[in-house]
Amino acid sequence: MGVRAFCIRLTMSWMMMFFAHDQRVDAVFLRVVPNRSQFFEYEPVTFYCEGVSHHNVLHKLKDKIQSCSNSNKKTATGSSCTVNAIYVDDSGKHWCETREGKRSNIINITVTAGSVILESPVVPVMEGEDVTLSCRSKMNSSTFTADFYKDGLNISSSSKGIVTIHKVSKSDEGLYKCSISGAESPESWLNVTDSFITFIDSSEHSCNVYLILRTVFTIMLVALLLLLLGLLHHGKIGATTANSCSTSCKCNCHCTGNKRI
Repeated sequence: MGVRAFCIRLTMSWMMMFFAHDQRVDAVFLRVVPNRSQFFEYEPVTFYCEGVSHHNVLHKLKDKIQSCSNSNKKTATGSSCTVNAIYVDDSGKHWCETREGKRSNIINITVTAGSVILESPVVPVMEGEDVTLSCRSKMNSSTFTADFYKDGLNISSSSKGIVTIHKVSKSDEGLYKCSISGAESPESWLNVTDSFITFIDSSEHSCNVYLILRTVFTIMLVALLLLLLGLLHHGKIGATTANSCSTSCKCNCHCTGNKRI
């Protein structure tokens, strides 16, 4: 009886974990390709809304539904929306939203008409990861020295226009920018998180992480249910056998008693 009760409790726990995981996975998540917070004006940008069908997604840019919604495409994990030429006025907070009102995370991008941008991740980075910041010139010059700044203070100079922050921590959060020959990029906030966030690769052929996890949870849940049914079935057989033996024993004893009389 104790084993059966334990199995039932274990199954219920797995079911609760499964539904909690399923709810978390189905959350709406917005990412941008390329994964950076700054863009030159007229560059193409693709917004990916993960976790919901493309039929139920409203892409909202700067509080307005843009014509980009007409180019929604279904992906393996949700939908995509491509802006062929982004404008300075498109700078600001971006998110996607379902018709039921479920909103994604907010992404803040900056579009500039200037000659320099800082390429830094627009999504939060995990503590302990290495982060590369790149200073990019509109002139595409191969020989230049870039200076990098955090919160207004010079932190590095590079003849390759690249600086890597090894094993980032919360103390690395802040406003970053770079400059080349006196021309400065806009500032962008580098967000560092200590929680696990699943980022899905931009490739259409990439592994669908949350579907794999959902499948694993389902298999384990089914296995536990089968184990529970097996134990219950075994218990019934045991009880039937015990009853049969008890009845047989009583019968034998009664018969033996009659013979002795």
